[in-house]
Amino acid sequence: MEILILTGMTGAGKTEAANTLEDLGYYCVDNMPATMILEFVNIYKRVPDKSQTVAFVIDVRGESEFDTLIKQLDVIKSENTCRLIFLDCSDEVIITRQKEKRRLHPLTALQGIPMREAIIKERELLAEAKQKSDFVIDTTKLATQQLKERITAIVVNSSKNGVTVDCMSFGYKYGVPSEADLVFDVRCFPNPFYIESMRNKTGLDSDVAEYVMSNKQTVEFTEKLKDMTAFLLPLYIHEGRAHLTVAIGCTGGKHRSVCIAEVLKKYLLDSSYSASAVHRDINKN
Repeated sequence: MEILILTGMTGAGKTEAANTLEDLGYYCVDNMPATMILEFVNIYKRVPDKSQTVAFVIDVRGESEFDTLIKQLDVIKSENTCRLIFLDCSDEVIITRQKEKRRLHPLTALQGIPMREAIIKERELLAEAKQKSDFVIDTTKLATQQLKERITAIVVNSSKNGVTVDCMSFGYKYGVPSEADLVFDVRCFPNPFYIESMRNKTGLDSDVAEYVMSNKQTVEFTEKLKDMTAFLLPLYIHEGRAHLTVAIGCTGGKHRSVCIAEVLKKYLLDSSYSASAVHRDINKN
């Protein structure tokens, strides 16, 4: 039986992520007490004609449950295929999203503490869960559709080699992705932005990709990037990592980084790894 445990910061997008999981065929259970998860799974297995993919959404409303969840993770994983997805987000964006929804933070509602204090306490409560997560997604700069794509990539991609790789393009002008494990700067290569016919296109367009890859140094860099990734991935797998984010940045995150992230993704797929391309800033002006 395949189990996903979805948790993370309030306002980081758990509702949207849970909706995506339901669309992908998961039976989603919201805020079930951690002590009941194993019992629920054992009963659910015996029910005929039921989906064998279940997602449990757990948040800080059950703050006393996190110690239990951490203790049970090893047991759950020993008896089932189980992965933990953690959604993170910056404090400022959480505050903005909560205000837009006109909702109190759960710890504010339960304990009457100010929102910033509630966020600090929530991070403390979730620290160990984040550390033990198989996937951490920072939604600070992600649109809803991009979050759906990230969740879908995690669920759909099943790696023969034991690790899923996100090849993420980004723009340095918007900040380095906090979830990146490896970061590569490609701002030193010729920029299609300065060619009028390519300025409003992206690295997904064939003429832009051809221009980027027509540069000898760019080609040499991508070959070295492939070699380094091929060397490192078995080491991460041996360490027990299930997910890796390789971030490739250019100035705006629309041209060079997008093209090179796509090249790396294709190489990894051809090498029988599970890989997806995530273009964080491709739609930004």
